[in-house]
Amino acid sequence: MTARRIIYSGRVQGVGFRWTAKELARGYDVLGTVRNLPDGTVEMVVAGERGEVMEFLRDLREDSAVAHHIKGVMEEEIATLPELKGFTIVA
Repeated sequence: MTARRIIYSGRVQGVGFRWTAKELARGYDVLGTVRNLPDGTVEMVVAGERGEVMEFLRDLREDSAVAHHIKGVMEEEIATLPELKGFTIVA
């Protein structure tokens, strides 16, 4: 099991980024959250088996409808969060 925190920058707010991430996550065995940050970036926390997490993140960055809006990605491994349930948009 792995967990990652990712900050996406670019034109990632107001383009359906969070909804796209949530819908894409349905096709993977991952848990997580996605939320807009006040500075215009989007934060995602995602957890699951390493291969599932990496494939999900790759698809979001390279093949999703919002991939062309992503200009920067800062990613770090974090401790697994047992409180995660499903994949949700945080307001």
